[in-house]
Amino acid sequence: MSEAKKAKARVLVVDDDEGSRSSLTQLLAGEKYTVESAEDGLAALELTRDRPPDIVVTDLSMPRMGGMELLKQLHMQDPDMPVIVATSSQELATGVAAMRAGAEDYLTKPIDFEALLVTIERALEQREVRVEAENLRRQLRERDAEGLRGLIGASTAMQKVYRVARQVAPSRATVLITGESGTGKGELARTIHALSPRAGKPLVSLHCAALAESLLESELFGHEKGAFTGADKRRAGRFEQADGGTLFLDEVGEIPMLTQVKLLQVLQERSFQRVGGSEVISVDVRLVAATNRDLASDVREGRFREDLFYRLNVVHIEMPPLRIRGGDIIVLAKHFLRKFSLENHKRVDGFSDKARAKILAHRWPGNVRALENAIERAVVLCEGNIVEEDDLPFEAAGESLGPIRVPGATMAELERYAILKTLEATEGSTTKAAELLDISVRTIQYRLNEYGISAKNVRSGT
Repeated sequence: MSEAKKAKARVLVVDDDEGSRSSLTQLLAGEKYTVESAEDGLAALELTRDRPPDIVVTDLSMPRMGGMELLKQLHMQDPDMPVIVATSSQELATGVAAMRAGAEDYLTKPIDFEALLVTIERALEQREVRVEAENLRRQLRERDAEGLRGLIGASTAMQKVYRVARQVAPSRATVLITGESGTGKGELARTIHALSPRAGKPLVSLHCAALAESLLESELFGHEKGAFTGADKRRAGRFEQADGGTLFLDEVGEIPMLTQVKLLQVLQERSFQRVGGSEVISVDVRLVAATNRDLASDVREGRFREDLFYRLNVVHIEMPPLRIRGGDIIVLAKHFLRKFSLENHKRVDGFSDKARAKILAHRWPGNVRALENAIERAVVLCEGNIVEEDDLPFEAAGESLGPIRVPGATMAELERYAILKTLEATEGSTTKAAELLDISVRTIQYRLNEYGISAKNVRSGT
């Protein structure tokens, strides 16, 4: 979290012990947070009425109003308010009860300040992501869109996608979506259209790799009767069909060079001629393109036109691979579980601990699409109300730290690989790993939380 964001984040410390309260206040202020304090729950509520904090750190045992009642009152004001509770080692059951009542986390006294900082940063970032995602959902609902579909998740990587999608949607700028197969590039294209002023107009899609060169031109621009063998009548192409709306070209990197020239002309002049025709047809179409290829590399090697690349790449959005989306993996798995339980008229309530661990350990080379297929199969084969490890059709062992491409990997993938490999070498010691990587233990703990992995579960060869 940046220093500027910390300075804007308001933390309320609630504790009847003046020494503990003062220490935490000073330490958090030293981390650049804006900090207020209160001696009990009633005093805390007085402070929150006019100006609610961004997060609350509260003791559980206090006079007048304790932490459990404060938690309840705060969530009546704001159900999304992150609350971290502090409890003694003799009151662990109370801490667990607070979590069930909606607390973000609980820490035992004396509080490990590094652990508290990690928890606060995680809670604030997750809340920011939820707000961004809800803003996007609200805009989609206002336009009677179908919803986020594949754009489910609140990871930092997806937060960036939501932000750019919301910014670019109102414009007519061409968008190039890149990413591995199965990451949800088509879903993002549909979301951009649904958020745009063109939402009431057609969204027309074409998978460019699925057609031979001779057919692709006709599909894009249409043809006149008699233009070629089998053309027994005039046919409108995808550009005409999308007039006033959005045209989504999937796998645009597969378009042959000759067709690239004609596509570039349409983008420049916003007009074209049907195959076999002479009439100039003008259209108002917003183009969104997607590819899993490295188009910049294709340009350098002469496989893709440089001028077309720059026309397509006005706004670039990269869909992150599922393996770096941390907790989103389980969120998506639960979403697909509900979907396929309804479709198959079965009651499947969740995943066993081993099944959950297997899902998180898998590298997901097929991304969201592969996860969806795996959960559908698991629901079909599941014999009880819980998905077990054996219901999942993949092997987790050896997958989490597969080969990494350099060049070709993102910085997030390189960072993940470095952290997990170093933890393997240190047998899960975050302290030793932090020394070797020259980063803080807090950074490692925060990243592990993003990945949905526990340091104690990182073992050599897994």
